[in-house]
Amino acid sequence: MRATFHLKTLAVAVATLSVASAASAAGLDRSGQDVTAFLQDGTYAEAVYTYIDADVTGKDTSDNKIDDIAESYDFFRYGVKTDINDTFSVGVLYDEPFGAAADYTGDNNFVNANGEGTNVEVRTESITGILGAKFGQNKNFQVYGGPVAQRVKADVKLRGPAYEAANGYTANINADQDYGYIAGVAYSKPEIALKASLTYRSEIEHNAQASEIYPVVGSGLIPAPVVSALGLSTNRVDSIEITTPESVNFDFQTGINPTTLATAKVRWVPWSDFAIVPSLYNDVSKISTQDDKGLALVSYDDDQWQVELGLAKRVAPALAISGTVGWDSGAGDPVTSLGPIEGYYSAGLGAKYNVTENWAISAGGKYLWFGDAKGQIPTKTIVSDFESNDGFVLGVKVSYQAQ
Repeated sequence: MRATFHLKTLAVAVATLSVASAASAAGLDRSGQDVTAFLQDGTYAEAVYTYIDADVTGKDTSDNKIDDIAESYDFFRYGVKTDINDTFSVGVLYDEPFGAAADYTGDNNFVNANGEGTNVEVRTESITGILGAKFGQNKNFQVYGGPVAQRVKADVKLRGPAYEAANGYTANINADQDYGYIAGVAYSKPEIALKASLTYRSEIEHNAQASEIYPVVGSGLIPAPVVSALGLSTNRVDSIEITTPESVNFDFQTGINPTTLATAKVRWVPWSDFAIVPSLYNDVSKISTQDDKGLALVSYDDDQWQVELGLAKRVAPALAISGTVGWDSGAGDPVTSLGPIEGYYSAGLGAKYNVTENWAISAGGKYLWFGDAKGQIPTKTIVSDFESNDGFVLGVKVSYQAQ
């Protein structure tokens, strides 16, 4: 016998889209760090796969065409949660919260004379352990929190005359794992399918090993006394501090009628506080800045705000469909040439089908209209212009729930 949808479980129908909502968002944001798996009723588990394909093209300052620089990108998310009793719950979540994948090809200022193009890849993984405690007369309130283990790795190659003296620069940042925490509060009213939660994730400070190659140091373009005074060399292996940003997520849902659910999500990430500052790159940059601060390899000017609204509708005893619209503010314009997108607008559709009373499969797609952006190098020099770009996101989820 097929399971009948109840209002309080309709939110699962939009979950696949929600997981994909942050793809290609501001800064390095990817998964959106969703925790709603932990807020499901009873015992719950999910496995989600998300695929992103963006088309990001533009022109350099010499009016050369820049073909699509956005490499296809995918990531996974897993979550499991269970109730110890009517007060305490435990859960474990895995996601890939931050990342980047860009590759320049063709005949433009981001490709060197040997045909080698600028390339960047950033990957992160996080495992979050959560303990929750319900309280109140009807156990409507819940506080939750726990530790977060995060791993980060990055590779950057700057190629072509757009990067001026940094043409040929390479940085390989070895994988590093460090720790932070999550904390939140939630409220529920099952009779009207109302759930609201506010979740804070701390920043996580990584201290990794970075291997840098900076050909300009040995090219003779920098006077030998300057090279000696600053202790510069073509190659350097040194530690680098990378602090992934804190974030705040607000999730809300409520029933409109017995077959319809409304949802809202708001996310804030202070990307203006984020920077990647490899030591050799920074030391060489002090020659042009003529100060002791130098330049960051990657940084952003603005914080990110993201909003997504959705509706889910039961159309058959075992089938629900959903739709979402969203907006992302971006992290500033001009923005780094390694990710020249200024936020987006989005629209998506999804569906959930109850295969059995406990097992379900969800699928969804989202179309993204990216904001126009000018790419800049760390000196704030504008080097490119990207307009009229778009992309899409596909997600599939398998879930299990037992009350």
